[in-house]
Amino acid sequence: MIMVTVDRNKCDGDGSCVNVCPQAVFKLEGGKADPVNMSECINCQTCVENCPQTCITVTEM
Repeated sequence: MIMVTVDRNKCDGDGSCVNVCPQAVFKLEGGKADPVNMSECINCQTCVENCPQTCITVTEM
């Protein structure tokens, strides 16, 4: 299982994660990134690498 978390205090909602995620894990809700399809995450770390605010963490449980 993979856990995707977003530090909503740091997220500015620029949508980088939404645009680069090959599995459509993220959706912008309330102006912030929300990992709504976490079960689809393949742990590629593309969202982590492309987030300018470094607010995304992907952890394999």
